Amino acid sequence: MKTVLFPYGKEKIEYSFNENELIAVLESSIENYTPKASEQDLILQAMENPIGTKRLSELAKGKENIVIIASDHTRPVPSKLIIPPMLKEIRKGSPNAKITILIATGCHRFTTKEELVSKFGKEIVENESIYVHDCDERERLVSIGTLPSGGECEINKIAYEADLLVAEGFIEPHFFAGYSGGRKSVLPGVCGRSTVLANHSSEFIAHENARTGMLENNPIHIDMLWAAKKASLAYIVNVVLNADKKVIYAVAGDSEEAHKAGTDFLSSLCGAKANEADVVISTNGGYPLDQNVYQSVKGMTAAEATVKEGGVIIMLSKSNDGIGGDHFYHQLADESDIYKTMNTFLARGRGQTVPDQWQTQILLRVLMRASVIYISEMDDSVVEKMHMIPAHSIEEALNKARAILNKKDLKIVAIPDGVSVIVQK
Repeated sequence: MKTVLFPYGKEKIEYSFNENELIAVLESSIENYTPKASEQDLILQAMENPIGTKRLSELAKGKENIVIIASDHTRPVPSKLIIPPMLKEIRKGSPNAKITILIATGCHRFTTKEELVSKFGKEIVENESIYVHDCDERERLVSIGTLPSGGECEINKIAYEADLLVAEGFIEPHFFAGYSGGRKSVLPGVCGRSTVLANHSSEFIAHENARTGMLENNPIHIDMLWAAKKASLAYIVNVVLNADKKVIYAVAGDSEEAHKAGTDFLSSLCGAKANEADVVISTNGGYPLDQNVYQSVKGMTAAEATVKEGGVIIMLSKSNDGIGGDHFYHQLADESDIYKTMNTFLARGRGQTVPDQWQTQILLRVLMRASVIYISEMDDSVVEKMHMIPAHSIEEALNKARAILNKKDLKIVAIPDGVSVIVQK
């Protein structure tokens, strides 16, 4: 028997497989990487040796209005470790600067005070100026030009009016932007909804280079990089995390050069060769990335890359925060024919994208390749309306997979963390 641990919320589900059935466990070699220092020291060392730019304290000199873009509640960025040294560096260079922490929600829901305290700690929440971005708050948006895609680029006025704009974040494989981190703090982080919609068009989502681990000629990345440069994102602190959400690597400096150093490091560790399987079991890496169905599409794409056509994907995602978007839900639930919905999306131009269309489009692409059995705390009827099959344990899901495939003996691939690995065909 072979035992595998699957992250599920803040816990891990253990399952023992028959070794004749389990043909591969696809994992990033990040878990075998030994960090060269403690989490805090890695961050401090990166900030002391910035890539492509001066130290943050030097950049802050003479600046009066400084904005730090910080990630929201859906990202496991260790802000408690990153923000304090950033604040210290800024105040070293400009003791009297007005500093605002701008929460990059993109098009996500509002981050609550409790979530801010969990993320930054009580001291920062009570003593620093924090503003949560709202992509629909029109009076807070300002146009900075036209994206390469043709969409208008609107960003939060707080970021636009900064005389020094910096950001924190983390780098992981991203299922259509190539990698997270860096330029994503601006787009989609602090952009208006219409800008995000233009960037996430069906044409770009369907592009062959809009895939995990791909930046070159990726139209979504090109838009994002343009927005970050136009917004004058001057400096970033980004980290790489292991499965336990611990910092194993950090970069700081120029928003493009430092980000590239981080993606180069990550790409050297997170590739895994596909093994065609009847059933692929994946996760979204546990909390906080598996709080809803919307985010969990990411982990499904890792399984998509290695499951046989007509096979079964078993997705473990606690989804204790629900679906993750009304638009996302209704795009799936209100039409029984997934092919009809996909054709509707593909017929829309770049300026016709509707909210959450991109996530639905990718889930539809997955569903067109394989059946998806969804293990969660969601109501079964809701899962079914979203064209997936509900289950509440791996054993139950595997029994359903055998019934779907009409096979007793399965070839199974396990992907314990579907968002940390780049599955290479």
